[in-house]
Amino acid sequence: MQNFIFISPNFPTNYWQFCRELKNNGLNVLGIGDQPYEELKPELKASLNEYYKVNSLENYDEVYRAVAFFTFKYGRIDWLESNNEYWLERDAALRTDFHITSGFQTSDMPRIKYKSKMKEYYQKAGIATARYHMVDDLAGCKAFVEQVGYPVVVKPDNGVGASDTHRLSTDKELEEFLAYKEKEHPDVAYIMEEFVRAEVNSYDAIIDAHGNPIFEAGNVSPVSIMDIVNNDDNSIYYIIKDLPEDTRAAGRAAVKSFGVKSRFVHFEFFRMTEDQTSMGKKGQIVALEVNMRPCGGFTPDMIDFARSTNVYKIWADMIAFGGTDMPVGEHYYCAFAGRRDGKSFVYSHEQLMQKYQDNMRMVDRIPEALSGAMGNQMYVATFSTRDEMEKFYSDVLAVTDATNAKVQAELTKVLALGEPEAV
Repeated sequence: MQNFIFISPNFPTNYWQFCRELKNNGLNVLGIGDQPYEELKPELKASLNEYYKVNSLENYDEVYRAVAFFTFKYGRIDWLESNNEYWLERDAALRTDFHITSGFQTSDMPRIKYKSKMKEYYQKAGIATARYHMVDDLAGCKAFVEQVGYPVVVKPDNGVGASDTHRLSTDKELEEFLAYKEKEHPDVAYIMEEFVRAEVNSYDAIIDAHGNPIFEAGNVSPVSIMDIVNNDDNSIYYIIKDLPEDTRAAGRAAVKSFGVKSRFVHFEFFRMTEDQTSMGKKGQIVALEVNMRPCGGFTPDMIDFARSTNVYKIWADMIAFGGTDMPVGEHYYCAFAGRRDGKSFVYSHEQLMQKYQDNMRMVDRIPEALSGAMGNQMYVATFSTRDEMEKFYSDVLAVTDATNAKVQAELTKVLALGEPEAV
Protein backbone atom coordinates (compact mmCIF):
# COMPACT_ATOMS: atom_id res chain seq x y z
CA MET A 1 0.00 0.00 0.00
CA GLN A 2 1.31 3.44 -0.93
CA ASN A 3 1.58 6.07 1.82
CA PHE A 4 0.39 9.55 0.87
CA ILE A 5 0.81 12.54 3.22
CA PHE A 6 -1.58 15.36 2.43
CA ILE A 7 -0.56 18.71 3.94
CA SER A 8 -3.45 20.98 5.00
CA PRO A 9 -6.22 18.73 3.62
CA ASN A 10 -8.87 20.97 5.19
CA PHE A 11 -8.08 24.08 3.09
CA PRO A 12 -9.37 24.92 0.61
CA THR A 13 -12.56 23.33 1.91
CA ASN A 14 -13.13 21.30 -1.26
CA TYR A 15 -9.74 19.54 -1.11
CA TRP A 16 -11.11 16.69 1.00
CA GLN A 17 -12.23 15.29 -2.35
CA PHE A 18 -8.60 14.66 -3.34
CA CYS A 19 -8.22 12.62 -0.15
CA ARG A 20 -11.44 10.71 -0.77
CA GLU A 21 -10.36 9.60 -4.22
CA LEU A 22 -6.90 8.62 -3.00
CA LYS A 23 -8.43 6.48 -0.27
CA ASN A 24 -10.92 4.97 -2.73
CA ASN A 25 -7.90 3.96 -4.83
CA GLY A 26 -6.40 2.05 -1.91
CA LEU A 27 -3.78 4.53 -0.70
CA ASN A 28 -3.01 5.10 2.97
CA VAL A 29 -3.98 8.79 3.29
CA LEU A 30 -2.31 10.65 6.15
CA GLY A 31 -3.25 14.26 6.89
CA ILE A 32 -1.21 16.98 8.60
CA GLY A 33 -2.98 20.21 9.49
CA ASP A 34 -3.45 22.85 12.16
CA GLN A 35 -7.22 22.50 12.58
CA PRO A 36 -8.40 20.37 15.55
CA TYR A 37 -9.54 16.93 14.40
CA GLU A 38 -13.02 17.36 15.88
CA GLU A 39 -13.52 20.47 13.70
CA LEU A 40 -12.72 18.71 10.42
CA LYS A 41 -15.57 18.09 7.99
CA PRO A 42 -17.04 14.59 8.43
CA GLU A 43 -16.26 13.89 4.76
CA LEU A 44 -12.58 14.69 5.35
CA LYS A 45 -12.40 12.54 8.48
CA ALA A 46 -13.80 9.63 6.49
CA SER A 47 -11.20 10.22 3.77
CA LEU A 48 -8.14 10.04 6.04
CA ASN A 49 -6.55 6.98 7.61
CA GLU A 50 -4.92 9.18 10.25
CA TYR A 51 -4.60 12.88 11.05
CA TYR A 52 -1.75 14.63 12.87
CA LYS A 53 -2.55 18.08 14.28
CA VAL A 54 0.26 20.64 14.55
CA ASN A 55 -0.03 23.98 16.29
CA SER A 56 1.13 25.81 13.18
CA LEU A 57 1.89 24.67 9.65
CA GLU A 58 4.31 27.61 9.51
CA ASN A 59 6.52 25.84 12.07
CA TYR A 60 8.77 23.58 9.97
CA ASP A 61 10.06 21.61 12.95
CA GLU A 62 6.52 20.68 13.97
CA VAL A 63 5.57 19.53 10.49
CA TYR A 64 8.89 17.70 10.16
CA ARG A 65 8.14 15.78 13.36
CA ALA A 66 4.70 14.89 12.03
CA VAL A 67 6.20 13.43 8.84
CA ALA A 68 8.80 11.58 10.92
CA PHE A 69 6.03 10.09 13.08
CA PHE A 70 4.13 8.84 10.03
CA THR A 71 7.35 7.44 8.55
CA PHE A 72 8.11 5.56 11.76
CA LYS A 73 4.55 4.22 11.99
CA TYR A 74 3.79 3.38 8.37
CA GLY A 75 7.17 3.08 6.67
CA ARG A 76 8.46 4.86 3.59
CA ILE A 77 6.35 7.80 2.40
CA ASP A 78 5.62 7.55 -1.32
CA TRP A 79 3.94 10.90 -1.85
CA LEU A 80 3.73 14.23 -0.01
CA GLU A 81 1.55 17.01 -1.38
CA SER A 82 -0.65 19.96 -0.43
CA ASN A 83 -1.81 20.98 -3.92
CA ASN A 84 -1.58 24.51 -2.48
CA GLU A 85 0.55 27.36 -3.82
CA TYR A 86 1.29 28.67 -0.33
CA TRP A 87 2.95 25.42 0.77
CA LEU A 88 4.86 24.51 -2.42
CA GLU A 89 8.26 25.35 -0.95
CA ARG A 90 7.40 23.64 2.33
CA ASP A 91 6.30 20.52 0.44
CA ALA A 92 9.56 20.49 -1.53
CA ALA A 93 11.67 20.89 1.62
CA LEU A 94 9.90 17.97 3.30
CA ARG A 95 10.31 15.78 0.21
CA THR A 96 13.99 16.64 0.07
CA ASP A 97 14.58 15.98 3.76
CA PHE A 98 12.71 12.65 3.72
CA HIS A 99 13.97 11.51 0.29
CA ILE A 100 10.48 11.43 -1.24
CA THR A 101 11.29 11.51 -4.95
CA SER A 102 7.78 11.66 -6.44
CA GLY A 103 7.62 15.47 -6.57
CA PHE A 104 9.61 18.69 -6.83
CA GLN A 105 12.64 19.07 -4.56
CA THR A 106 14.06 22.22 -2.98
CA SER A 107 16.48 22.58 -5.90
CA ASP A 108 13.51 22.84 -8.29
CA MET A 109 11.87 25.76 -6.51
CA PRO A 110 13.58 28.77 -8.16
CA ARG A 111 12.24 28.06 -11.66
CA ILE A 112 8.69 27.39 -10.49
CA LYS A 113 8.33 30.02 -7.75
CA TYR A 114 10.31 33.06 -8.94
CA LYS A 115 8.57 34.97 -11.71
CA SER A 116 11.86 36.28 -13.09
CA LYS A 117 13.29 32.75 -13.45
CA MET A 118 10.11 31.39 -15.06
CA LYS A 119 10.73 33.57 -18.10
CA GLU A 120 13.79 31.58 -19.20
CA TYR A 121 11.79 28.36 -19.33
CA TYR A 122 8.88 30.00 -21.13
CA GLN A 123 11.30 31.37 -23.70
CA LYS A 124 12.86 27.90 -24.15
CA ALA A 125 9.33 26.72 -24.95
CA GLY A 126 9.04 29.41 -27.63
CA ILE A 127 6.48 31.49 -25.70
CA ALA A 128 6.78 35.28 -25.64
CA THR A 129 7.25 37.04 -22.27
CA ALA A 130 6.87 40.60 -21.05
CA ARG A 131 10.07 42.61 -20.54
CA TYR A 132 11.07 42.99 -16.91
CA HIS A 133 13.39 44.70 -14.46
CA MET A 134 14.27 43.67 -10.93
CA VAL A 135 13.36 46.63 -8.73
CA ASP A 136 16.44 48.45 -7.46
CA ASP A 137 16.54 52.23 -7.10
CA LEU A 138 14.61 55.12 -8.63
CA ALA A 139 17.14 55.68 -11.39
CA GLY A 140 17.16 52.01 -12.43
CA CYS A 141 13.37 51.77 -12.45
CA LYS A 142 12.95 55.00 -14.40
CA ALA A 143 15.44 53.77 -16.98
CA PHE A 144 13.28 50.66 -17.47
CA VAL A 145 10.12 52.77 -17.72
CA GLU A 146 11.78 54.86 -20.43
CA GLN A 147 12.12 51.64 -22.45
CA VAL A 148 8.62 50.23 -21.98
CA GLY A 149 6.49 53.22 -20.96
CA TYR A 150 3.85 53.50 -18.27
CA PRO A 151 1.94 51.73 -16.86
CA VAL A 152 4.14 49.04 -15.33
CA VAL A 153 3.19 46.25 -12.93
CA VAL A 154 5.24 45.57 -9.80
CA LYS A 155 4.87 42.47 -7.60
CA PRO A 156 6.97 40.20 -5.37
CA ASP A 157 9.24 37.98 -7.46
CA ASN A 158 8.18 35.09 -5.23
CA GLY A 159 4.54 35.80 -4.46
CA VAL A 160 1.19 34.06 -4.21
CA GLY A 161 -1.68 35.16 -6.42
CA ALA A 162 -2.16 38.90 -6.90
CA SER A 163 -1.21 39.89 -3.36
CA ASP A 164 0.97 43.01 -3.08
CA THR A 165 0.67 43.71 -6.81
CA HIS A 166 0.81 47.34 -7.93
CA ARG A 167 0.04 49.09 -11.21
CA LEU A 168 2.16 52.23 -11.51
CA SER A 169 1.24 54.90 -14.05
CA THR A 170 3.35 57.94 -13.09
CA ASP A 171 6.74 58.85 -11.65
CA LYS A 172 4.95 59.94 -8.48
CA GLU A 173 3.37 56.49 -8.06
CA LEU A 174 6.76 54.90 -8.68
CA GLU A 175 8.35 57.03 -5.98
CA GLU A 176 5.51 56.19 -3.58
CA PHE A 177 5.94 52.48 -4.26
CA LEU A 178 9.70 52.62 -3.63
CA ALA A 179 9.05 54.42 -0.34
CA TYR A 180 6.48 51.76 0.60
CA LYS A 181 8.90 48.95 -0.27
CA GLU A 182 11.68 50.51 1.75
CA LYS A 183 9.45 50.95 4.79
CA GLU A 184 7.32 47.79 4.70
CA HIS A 185 9.28 45.15 2.76
CA PRO A 186 12.95 46.15 2.46
CA ASP A 187 14.10 42.54 2.09
CA VAL A 188 11.52 41.45 -0.51
CA ALA A 189 12.65 41.22 -4.14
CA TYR A 190 10.13 42.79 -6.51
CA ILE A 191 9.87 42.36 -10.25
CA MET A 192 8.70 45.20 -12.53
CA GLU A 193 7.12 44.24 -15.85
CA GLU A 194 5.75 46.10 -18.82
CA PHE A 195 1.97 46.22 -18.79
CA VAL A 196 0.26 43.70 -21.06
CA ARG A 197 -3.15 44.66 -22.40
CA ALA A 198 -4.79 41.28 -22.27
CA GLU A 199 -7.17 38.85 -20.66
CA VAL A 200 -5.82 35.86 -18.76
CA ASN A 201 -6.24 32.41 -20.29
CA SER A 202 -5.19 29.32 -18.37
CA TYR A 203 -4.06 25.82 -19.18
CA ASP A 204 -5.27 23.44 -16.47
CA ALA A 205 -4.01 19.90 -16.81
CA ILE A 206 -3.21 16.69 -14.98
CA ILE A 207 0.22 15.43 -16.03
CA ASP A 208 1.37 11.83 -15.66
CA ALA A 209 4.74 10.47 -14.53
CA HIS A 210 6.09 10.70 -18.10
CA GLY A 211 5.20 14.37 -18.51
CA ASN A 212 2.15 13.72 -20.70
CA PRO A 213 -1.29 15.29 -20.10
CA ILE A 214 -4.10 12.89 -19.27
CA PHE A 215 -6.66 15.67 -18.86
CA GLU A 216 -6.76 19.27 -20.16
CA ALA A 217 -9.08 22.23 -19.69
CA GLY A 218 -8.78 26.00 -19.35
CA ASN A 219 -10.37 29.13 -18.00
CA VAL A 220 -10.63 32.77 -19.03
CA SER A 221 -10.42 35.77 -16.67
CA PRO A 222 -11.63 38.86 -18.59
CA VAL A 223 -10.89 41.09 -15.56
CA SER A 224 -7.48 40.83 -13.93
CA ILE A 225 -7.19 39.49 -10.38
CA MET A 226 -4.94 42.48 -9.67
CA ASP A 227 -7.76 44.90 -10.49
CA ILE A 228 -10.32 42.84 -8.54
CA VAL A 229 -8.14 42.89 -5.42
CA ASN A 230 -6.95 46.48 -5.68
CA ASN A 231 -10.31 47.98 -6.66
CA ASP A 232 -12.50 45.77 -4.44
CA ASP A 233 -14.42 44.72 -7.57
CA ASN A 234 -16.74 41.87 -8.33
CA SER A 235 -15.04 38.79 -9.75
CA ILE A 236 -15.75 36.81 -12.88
CA TYR A 237 -14.06 34.01 -14.77
CA TYR A 238 -15.25 30.96 -16.63
CA ILE A 239 -14.18 27.52 -17.74
CA ILE A 240 -14.06 27.67 -21.50
CA LYS A 241 -16.27 25.16 -23.29
CA ASP A 242 -13.47 23.88 -25.52
CA LEU A 243 -9.76 24.54 -25.05
CA PRO A 244 -8.27 26.66 -27.87
CA GLU A 245 -5.52 24.93 -29.79
CA ASP A 246 -2.94 27.68 -29.18
CA THR A 247 -3.54 27.49 -25.40
CA ARG A 248 -3.18 23.71 -25.53
CA ALA A 249 0.05 23.95 -27.53
CA ALA A 250 1.53 26.60 -25.21
CA GLY A 251 0.55 24.60 -22.13
CA ARG A 252 2.08 21.37 -23.42
CA ALA A 253 5.28 23.17 -24.42
CA ALA A 254 5.57 24.72 -20.95
CA VAL A 255 5.00 21.34 -19.29
CA LYS A 256 7.99 19.96 -21.18
CA SER A 257 10.18 23.01 -20.58
CA PHE A 258 9.54 23.10 -16.83
CA GLY A 259 9.93 19.33 -16.46
CA VAL A 260 6.49 18.71 -14.96
CA LYS A 261 5.61 15.16 -13.91
CA SER A 262 2.84 13.66 -11.76
CA ARG A 263 1.07 16.96 -11.07
CA PHE A 264 -2.12 18.95 -11.45
CA VAL A 265 -1.00 22.29 -12.95
CA HIS A 266 -2.47 25.72 -13.62
CA PHE A 267 -0.46 27.72 -16.17
CA GLU A 268 -1.51 31.29 -16.84
CA PHE A 269 -1.08 33.07 -20.16
CA PHE A 270 -2.01 36.50 -21.43
CA ARG A 271 -4.12 36.63 -24.58
CA MET A 272 -3.40 40.07 -25.95
CA THR A 273 -6.42 42.29 -26.56
CA GLU A 274 -4.45 44.70 -28.76
CA ASP A 275 -1.18 44.80 -30.66
CA GLN A 276 1.96 45.48 -28.60
CA THR A 277 5.19 45.89 -30.54
CA SER A 278 7.42 44.14 -28.00
CA MET A 279 5.24 41.02 -27.78
CA GLY A 280 3.10 40.60 -30.85
CA LYS A 281 -0.36 40.94 -32.29
CA LYS A 282 -3.82 40.99 -30.77
CA GLY A 283 -4.91 37.45 -29.90
CA GLN A 284 -1.38 36.15 -29.40
CA ILE A 285 -0.48 34.07 -26.33
CA VAL A 286 2.11 35.60 -23.96
CA ALA A 287 3.47 33.92 -20.81
CA LEU A 288 2.27 35.11 -17.41
CA GLU A 289 3.30 32.54 -14.77
CA VAL A 290 3.23 28.86 -13.90
CA ASN A 291 1.44 27.44 -10.89
CA MET A 292 2.43 23.90 -10.01
CA ARG A 293 -0.85 23.08 -8.31
CA PRO A 294 -4.55 22.93 -9.21
CA CYS A 295 -6.34 26.12 -10.16
CA GLY A 296 -7.45 27.93 -7.02
CA GLY A 297 -10.59 27.99 -4.95
CA PHE A 298 -13.54 26.06 -6.34
CA THR A 299 -12.20 25.88 -9.90
CA PRO A 300 -11.65 22.08 -9.82
CA ASP A 301 -15.38 21.70 -9.14
CA MET A 302 -16.14 24.10 -11.99
CA ILE A 303 -14.01 22.00 -14.34
CA ASP A 304 -16.05 18.97 -13.26
CA PHE A 305 -19.27 20.79 -14.14
CA ALA A 306 -17.83 22.03 -17.46
CA ARG A 307 -16.59 18.59 -18.55
CA SER A 308 -19.11 16.29 -16.86
CA THR A 309 -16.29 14.46 -15.10
CA ASN A 310 -14.34 14.24 -11.81
CA VAL A 311 -10.86 15.79 -11.84
CA TYR A 312 -10.29 14.76 -8.21
CA LYS A 313 -10.56 11.15 -9.33
CA ILE A 314 -8.49 11.69 -12.47
CA TRP A 315 -5.70 13.15 -10.33
CA ALA A 316 -5.94 10.33 -7.76
CA ASP A 317 -5.95 7.74 -10.56
CA MET A 318 -2.76 9.31 -11.93
CA ILE A 319 -1.17 9.01 -8.46
CA ALA A 320 -2.31 5.43 -7.85
CA PHE A 321 -2.25 3.88 -11.32
CA GLY A 322 -0.38 6.27 -13.61
CA GLY A 323 -3.46 6.95 -15.73
CA THR A 324 -7.26 6.98 -15.63
CA ASP A 325 -10.35 5.55 -17.27
CA MET A 326 -12.58 8.31 -15.86
CA PRO A 327 -14.87 9.43 -18.71
CA VAL A 328 -15.29 13.03 -19.82
CA GLY A 329 -18.82 13.87 -20.89
CA GLU A 330 -20.65 16.77 -22.51
CA HIS A 331 -18.84 20.13 -22.49
CA TYR A 332 -20.30 23.37 -21.15
CA TYR A 333 -19.24 26.88 -20.22
CA CYS A 334 -19.01 27.05 -16.44
CA ALA A 335 -19.29 30.62 -15.17
CA PHE A 336 -18.17 31.97 -11.79
CA ALA A 337 -19.54 35.28 -10.54
CA GLY A 338 -18.37 36.65 -7.20
CA ARG A 339 -20.44 39.51 -5.86
CA ARG A 340 -18.80 42.02 -3.52
CA ASP A 341 -20.69 42.93 -0.36
CA GLY A 342 -21.81 46.55 -0.10
CA LYS A 343 -22.74 47.05 -3.75
CA SER A 344 -26.28 47.81 -4.84
CA PHE A 345 -27.34 45.05 -7.23
CA VAL A 346 -30.42 45.17 -9.48
CA TYR A 347 -31.36 41.53 -8.91
CA SER A 348 -31.68 40.02 -5.45
CA HIS A 349 -30.22 36.67 -4.52
CA GLU A 350 -33.72 35.16 -4.55
CA GLN A 351 -34.48 36.54 -8.01
CA LEU A 352 -31.25 35.13 -9.43
CA MET A 353 -31.90 31.73 -7.89
CA GLN A 354 -35.37 31.67 -9.39
CA LYS A 355 -34.27 32.77 -12.86
CA TYR A 356 -31.23 30.46 -13.09
CA GLN A 357 -32.38 27.53 -10.98
CA ASP A 358 -31.75 25.06 -13.80
CA ASN A 359 -28.20 26.36 -14.39
CA MET A 360 -26.88 26.86 -10.86
CA ARG A 361 -24.30 24.33 -9.69
CA MET A 362 -22.78 26.00 -6.59
CA VAL A 363 -24.04 28.90 -4.50
CA ASP A 364 -22.25 29.84 -1.29
CA ARG A 365 -20.42 32.45 0.74
CA ILE A 366 -16.74 32.65 -0.17
CA PRO A 367 -14.25 31.93 2.64
CA GLU A 368 -12.61 35.08 3.97
CA ALA A 369 -9.14 33.87 2.91
CA LEU A 370 -10.30 33.83 -0.74
CA SER A 371 -12.68 36.79 -0.75
CA GLY A 372 -10.08 39.40 -1.74
CA ALA A 373 -9.70 37.83 -5.18
CA MET A 374 -13.12 36.22 -5.53
CA GLY A 375 -15.75 38.44 -3.88
CA ASN A 376 -18.03 37.53 -0.99
CA GLN A 377 -20.99 35.68 -2.54
CA MET A 378 -20.42 33.19 -5.33
CA TYR A 379 -22.65 31.85 -8.06
CA VAL A 380 -21.44 29.03 -10.31
CA ALA A 381 -23.60 28.04 -13.27
CA THR A 382 -23.27 26.10 -16.53
CA PHE A 383 -24.44 27.08 -20.00
CA SER A 384 -24.39 25.50 -23.43
CA THR A 385 -23.73 28.77 -25.28
CA ARG A 386 -21.62 31.86 -24.71
CA ASP A 387 -24.66 34.11 -25.23
CA GLU A 388 -26.45 32.44 -22.32
CA MET A 389 -23.39 32.89 -20.13
CA GLU A 390 -23.04 36.58 -21.01
CA LYS A 391 -26.69 37.16 -20.09
CA PHE A 392 -26.06 35.48 -16.74
CA TYR A 393 -23.11 37.77 -16.03
CA SER A 394 -25.14 40.80 -17.05
CA ASP A 395 -27.91 39.86 -14.60
CA VAL A 396 -25.73 38.81 -11.66
CA LEU A 397 -23.52 41.89 -11.74
CA ALA A 398 -26.05 44.54 -12.80
CA VAL A 399 -25.88 47.46 -10.35
CA THR A 400 -28.05 50.47 -9.65
CA ASP A 401 -25.59 53.31 -8.95
CA ALA A 402 -23.83 55.24 -11.70
CA THR A 403 -20.24 54.55 -10.62
CA ASN A 404 -20.66 50.80 -10.57
CA ALA A 405 -22.74 50.96 -13.74
CA LYS A 406 -19.68 52.42 -15.51
CA VAL A 407 -17.61 49.47 -14.30
CA GLN A 408 -20.33 47.11 -15.52
CA ALA A 409 -20.24 48.74 -18.95
CA GLU A 410 -16.49 48.13 -19.14
CA LEU A 411 -17.04 44.51 -18.16
CA THR A 412 -19.63 44.07 -20.91
CA LYS A 413 -17.13 45.54 -23.38
CA VAL A 414 -14.47 43.05 -22.29
CA LEU A 415 -16.83 40.09 -22.56
CA ALA A 416 -17.70 41.16 -26.07
CA LEU A 417 -14.14 40.41 -27.18
CA GLY A 418 -15.15 36.86 -27.93
CA GLU A 419 -12.79 33.91 -27.88
CA PRO A 420 -10.38 32.11 -30.20
CA GLU A 421 -11.48 29.13 -32.19
CA ALA A 422 -11.29 25.87 -30.26
CA VAL A 423 -10.62 22.40 -31.58
